[in-house]
Amino acid sequence: MNLDAIAQQGLVLLGCGKMGSAMLAGWLEGGLPATSVWVQDPYPSDWLKASGVHINEGFPEAPAVVLIAVKPQMMGEALPALANLPKENTIFLSVAAGVSIASYEAALGEGTCVVRAMPNTPAAVNKGITAIVGNAQASAADMDLSEELLKAVGQVVRLDEENQMDAVTGVSGSGPAYVFYMIDALAAAGVAQGLPEALAMQLAKATVAGAGALAQEASETPEQLRINVTSPNGTTQAGLEVLMAEDALMPLIDATVAAAADRSRELANG
Repeated sequence: MNLDAIAQQGLVLLGCGKMGSAMLAGWLEGGLPATSVWVQDPYPSDWLKASGVHINEGFPEAPAVVLIAVKPQMMGEALPALANLPKENTIFLSVAAGVSIASYEAALGEGTCVVRAMPNTPAAVNKGITAIVGNAQASAADMDLSEELLKAVGQVVRLDEENQMDAVTGVSGSGPAYVFYMIDALAAAGVAQGLPEALAMQLAKATVAGAGALAQEASETPEQLRINVTSPNGTTQAGLEVLMAEDALMPLIDATVAAAADRSRELANG
């Protein structure tokens, strides 16, 4: 990680809950000096207090990056504190769901470099994926630095335009919750077939985690991986015939992602 500009100018973290803490831990492990980080959080955790960063001590004079990690409903209260910060050579990087670039520009003023990001909760174990998009003031160097920071907790992809962020929210932003629910459902189905609860849950977690890792690392597509494991007239085919029925999983997932994306659009429109 190229930390020179951040170490010299400082980094502000507005809000340090689970996502902010995961990112901060990644940066510190990557070599960012704790003394170059200023955190604003009304309820700092014990871990944060012991990290060596500045906590609720104001802001550096001209920070390289201001990462906005407060909940969307707290934005109206939090953003005014940033309004007086210099805008030149500062990236305002947001990881708040449903808050548009235009909202930040209105609150922080014209000419502000804004990069909007949508991470997901696997960032807590450095397995996240984050989509980013910048406004007209975000230079190639600004986008590169934003990407470098977010890579501390997983993969980063760049969007062509901001309106793609709602779909990203529906797929990867909210997606981990769908997978967690699938794990619960798979374990419950195992119990229904006679397995003890703890064993069923262990099998379900390992199966989903292992399948995800295989899908990530294999050269074949997920479709081909499915075909590989499906013997004709075997057990997997019997199960897939239920999942792949016309009114089963595919339309349900489509409706699930659409509902999350629609809610993201509603939040962005106030």
